[in-house]
Amino acid sequence: MSALFNFHSFLMVVLFVICTCTYIKMQFPAILEQRTGFRGFFWKAARIGERLSPWVALGCFAMGISIIIF
Repeated sequence: MSALFNFHSFLMVVLFVICTCTYIKMQFPAILEQRTGFRGFFWKAARIGERLSPWVALGCFAMGISIIIF
């Protein structure tokens, strides 16, 4: 089943994109400088990861626990 039709998988993909974009922005800031267009989406995801990092970390932890249990 596609991740778009399974809410659990969709949340996992969203958390993965946020964490990956934040990591890339920290390592290679020039890649995500553009704030508009297609790369602007990834810039926004990196910004969410930077500003809401405790909540993103809690979401990743909760997702990991739910994968282990379910």
